Amino acid sequence: MNTEIKQILEGVKNGTVSVEDAMLKIKTKPFEDIDFAKVDLHRKVRQGTAEVIYGAGKTASQIIGIVETMKNNGQERILITRLSSDAAKEISEKVTLHYYPEPKIGIIGEMPNSDGIGKIVIATGGTSDIPVAEEAALTAEVLGNEVVRLYDVGVAGLHRLLSHLEDIMSASVIIAIAGMEGALASVVGGLSDCPVIAVPTSVGYGASFDGLSALLSMMNSCASGVSVVNIDNGFGAGYLASMINHMEAK
Repeated sequence: MNTEIKQILEGVKNGTVSVEDAMLKIKTKPFEDIDFAKVDLHRKVRQGTAEVIYGAGKTASQIIGIVETMKNNGQERILITRLSSDAAKEISEKVTLHYYPEPKIGIIGEMPNSDGIGKIVIATGGTSDIPVAEEAALTAEVLGNEVVRLYDVGVAGLHRLLSHLEDIMSASVIIAIAGMEGALASVVGGLSDCPVIAVPTSVGYGASFDGLSALLSMMNSCASGVSVVNIDNGFGAGYLASMINHMEAK
């Protein structure tokens, strides 16, 4: 992944960045303490992606404080996950916020152009899984990926999934999202030659145990190349898919 520090060093190499400016950027304080949060300003340097704000459990004023700190330190694009509509409304009074109520995602700044090596395909078992899928999709898009959405293609009607074989077989990464028994991940894993990230959801009747049944099914998948994130963790899947889709030889 082309991290910020690599770009700085390449700038020094080709003469577009002076040694003094490069040292200043690298030495910039690694975090800023704003009492209720220590905002990680070096995360983009270390990991290639700036810190993401987890909105649940934070007040709107706390989120605003973190956002202002990020913006003051040059971060133009900010992703906020698990953001309530009430908090989003209050934040929108201070900054320009694009809010997506279904996945509870807030985005400050514009979506970037996609620069991944391929496409990320996101497939859901049913319509009820879409909120988690949209969390994954928007996360991937804000990190610079082209996303293909295949919604409601579960195993109860397998022909729906098979009608998208070209998308599945040409994907760089696939995110398979399903509740109930979570069988979609195994089916997708058996059809594709790329990494598959399985996301169990809490969708289902009583014996699904709020997603535990799907989680265990996905972890026991007989299809090779399937990895699993936590229940309803669309963000984690979208982030990991982006990392895979931006890999380069090291």
